[in-house]
Amino acid sequence: MASEETPTPTMAPPTAEPPTPTGKSAAPGAWAVRLVIVGIVLAALNLRPAITSLGALLEEVRDGLGMSGSVAGLLTSVPPLCFAVFGVMAPRLAKRFGASTVVCAGMAAIAAGLIIRPYAGGTVGFLVASALALMGIAVSNVLMPVIVKRWFPDRVGSMTGLYSMALAAGTSLAAAATVPMTEALGGSWQTGLAVWAALGAAAVLPWLPLVRDRSAASAEPARASSEGDGLRIARSRTAWALAVFFGLQATAAYITMGWMAQIFRDSGVSASTAGVLLAVTMVMGVPLGFVIPRVAARLPSQGPIVIALGVCGLAGYAGLYFAPSSGAWAWAVLLGISNCAFPLALTMVGMRARTGAGVAQLSAFAQSTGYLISIPGPLLVGVLYQATDGWGVPIALMAALMVPQIVVGVFAGRKRTIEDEAEQAAAAAPAS
Repeated sequence: MASEETPTPTMAPPTAEPPTPTGKSAAPGAWAVRLVIVGIVLAALNLRPAITSLGALLEEVRDGLGMSGSVAGLLTSVPPLCFAVFGVMAPRLAKRFGASTVVCAGMAAIAAGLIIRPYAGGTVGFLVASALALMGIAVSNVLMPVIVKRWFPDRVGSMTGLYSMALAAGTSLAAAATVPMTEALGGSWQTGLAVWAALGAAAVLPWLPLVRDRSAASAEPARASSEGDGLRIARSRTAWALAVFFGLQATAAYITMGWMAQIFRDSGVSASTAGVLLAVTMVMGVPLGFVIPRVAARLPSQGPIVIALGVCGLAGYAGLYFAPSSGAWAWAVLLGISNCAFPLALTMVGMRARTGAGVAQLSAFAQSTGYLISIPGPLLVGVLYQATDGWGVPIALMAALMVPQIVVGVFAGRKRTIEDEAEQAAAAAPAS
């Protein structure tokens, strides 16, 4: 099968049979490959409902727990913070136990956290159980590109696209279905939140045979492999560019999810229509999340896609600034396209490293650093909105952040790998 990717000169062609930790070849069975595909899709579906289901019922949760406004505001910042803190642990856990095992445990943590948090008995218990679910999401976030790289080295684009499409579908489904499902189940917010644990439990099942079966595990050279151990990821310019790009696109996404509906409502759009407009923005990630990684994997440089998405974002922000209500549908579509920088960033993680260990390190660094970068954005927008009593300055800030996102995205999309940079640095060291 021909590779989707344009190989770099230093990239060896993918072998048909992944090496085992002992150096022998062992071809995983067709059943294992199918299970991995099912596992990837189910895992991706679970990576956002813990967040968007809570957003849909936040008012009911606040009333039910007697939660203050400041604590409720803290809840909106907890996800990126947990992604940053717990995501750093993922490569070390994967090296010790295997990526499939860690993802399986991550799905179990999501299911446990979601079933516990509505019935934890108070705000502290709710936050702790939420953190458990977010920990499972964090390690799975980091390891999904690793799973794709190791099992499908010649199909990084299409498998990343499948994963991104499922992630966007899970996000939209939880946002749209939580309230009507809660009403159908009797109106209790506890039941409306807890029901999503069933999806997490289902996601555990396909990973269990992969964890238990030794021949399938041998296709995943994570545990005994020492490849990539010498990489100093924080010294890589490409890694930093990808981390900043990831952080800025995450900032834009969180601002959009948190504030776009309010921008439309303040411009005179009805609350119901504003909710639909936000749903349109989120749903754009379903088809484009599949298409963009496939296209990106075929290009030697992903810079043109970065620029195209950035231009859509700038146009959307300009529309929100000058004519928020009259062109609302167009701005929602444009910002939805711009937010598809997320699957592009995931694709670049898989393409900017040659080895599975390199992808693990790069994914952890880019996502953890990126999510830390994204934390202040939504809070700053809220502060500016309150201070200026309008959306002009916050929207100008959003547009201004899109410019460095384009610049670092073009840099991160160049045709090189972090291993190339490490080799060049090592070769230059004696001369320096």
